[in-house]
Formats: sequence, C-alpha cells, structure tokens
Amino acid sequence: MVDAAIFDMDGLMFDSEPIWTDAWKLSFGRRGLALQPGMIESFYGASRDRVLAEVRRRYHQDPNAIAAAEDHYAIARQRLFNEGAPPKEGLLELLSCLQSHHVLCAVATSSERPIAEAMLSRAEVSLSFDVIVTGDDGFPSKPAPDIFLAAAKQLGVEPSRSVVLEDSENGIRAAVAGGFMSVMVPDVVPPSDEARSLADCCCRSLLEVRDLLERGKLG
Repeated sequence: MVDAAIFDMDGLMFDSEPIWTDAWKLSFGRRGLALQPGMIESFYGASRDRVLAEVRRRYHQDPNAIAAAEDHYAIARQRLFNEGAPPKEGLLELLSCLQSHHVLCAVATSSERPIAEAMLSRAEVSLSFDVIVTGDDGFPSKPAPDIFLAAAKQLGVEPSRSVVLEDSENGIRAAVAGGFMSVMVPDVVPPSDEARSLADCCCRSLLEVRDLLERGKLG
C-alpha cells in the first residue's frame, strides 16, 4: 500500500468540467467570440494564470477575449458555489479505503482555494484530506510537478511512495516529472497513447483505483 494519495479535483473527484465548459461557451458567446477547436480541452489541469496567458496568445492580445476568459471564471465560480458538482463514481469508496489503511491524502488542484474548499465541504469530504494545495498558492501550472511536490512535502512523504490520481494528461506529466506513481482516470478527453504510456495505470473509475489498492497492485 502507498504512503499517500494526492488527488486532482476537477474531472477527477467531481464532475465539474461540464460547468467550466458551459462557462467558456457562455462568456465567449456573450462577446460574439468563437472558441478555437480543442482550446478548452488543452486547459484541463492548467492554472488560471496559464489559461489567461494562453488566451492572450491565441487571440493576439484581444482585450475582448481576455475579458471573456476572466468572465468565464466568475460564471463557473458562482455556479460551483451555489450548486457544487456531483462526486465522481467511487470517490467516497476510495477515500474510505485509504482511511482504513491509514494512507495520507491531499488535494492538489489548479482551482482557486475558495472554490476547492467549497466543493470539498459541500461533498462532505473535507476531513478526508490532510493537505490542500491550490492554484493560488503560487506554484507553476501543471505539467510542472511543483504542486504535487508541495503536497508531498506538506504530508511528509516521498514522491516514490505516493500515488497521484489525475484525469488530465498535463497532470500525468506533472506526476511523472515529480517522481510519483501515477494513475489516470480519464474524464472528458480520452487518454492519448502517450498519456497511457506515461501513467503507471489507466482506470475507468475511482472504484477501479480502490480495487487495485486493495489487491496491492499499487505501491
């Protein structure tokens, strides 16, 4: 059994990616802007700063596009605070399994801390996590490994004895770069061949991750 499990949040723990996608469509549509093909998917796992920088690049510093990108955060934030997002299949069962084996748990998400804390609280899983590291803690965006390394340091564990759970290729790249074991549980975007080759394993749900842990197939 591993010493620690480090969870991404959006798309991995919660079915929140549709909320972010709807916010992109609404904010850009209000301003008469077209979303570039594949743009939203490329932002999965990325920090706010990285997303805004990429929008500036893609839209050639168009202030209308930059404002639309900012608006999408406000739209999604309000909905997540008001409604939350449903937990993904197997989240509660996996957390229960980890607790029963005394495995430390952390959240390492590119989302802002207020959003992360609100979603964890609404789902009543806040107490399952020993550490929460978020996008506004000042770490470089995934695929840089810094946010995962910070979570491991705060937990007091070695990356090699910790598993990172991710739904995005950016997250898997970050986990591998940091020397972690990695499990991909794809959400909206199917895993590429490269992502499959990088991850230690690819699971269909968090229930499957639980089963692997119980059978000693991880760590």
